[in-house]
Amino acid sequence: MVFPKQNSKQSRLDIANRLFFRLYQCANMLHKTGTRAVEKEGLTTQQWAVLGALSRTGAEEGLSVGDLARYLKVSRQNLSGLLGRMERDGHIELTTNDRDRRAKLITMTANGRKVWEKDAQPKIREYYEAALTDFSTGDLTHTLHYLMKLLDNMEKIDKSIESNNDDL
Repeated sequence: MVFPKQNSKQSRLDIANRLFFRLYQCANMLHKTGTRAVEKEGLTTQQWAVLGALSRTGAEEGLSVGDLARYLKVSRQNLSGLLGRMERDGHIELTTNDRDRRAKLITMTANGRKVWEKDAQPKIREYYEAALTDFSTGDLTHTLHYLMKLLDNMEKIDKSIESNNDDL
């Protein structure tokens, strides 16, 4: 790792460029290698994320498409094809939401829960162990802290962009 000798704007920009490029590479490698880890269960990393979101405490009764999209930080349009494939494969069920008849409620099916808990979870744990080799608990805590700070700042940017688009 090369550390800048001065705290100039250009040094900060150079480091930021490297950081965001590494995040981009990590996201791509997560998709590639994570999917390989669970492909025998018929899952991709996107499906892994959906099942993970639906398995959280408080989501047992299901999530609306909008709530799931917000939680995963994806558009409803990007989620729609994925949900269709997962429903076809028997991992989830889309039903009419009793509180809002126009909205769909996504729940994990018994088959989806079995695939998630019995088939995928052991492979995901192995994947985490391999990907996080040589990370101490402190390293993990610090990494999570900084990623949460970065995500928070990006969410502020997103809200600002949406606000400016609403003004048009």
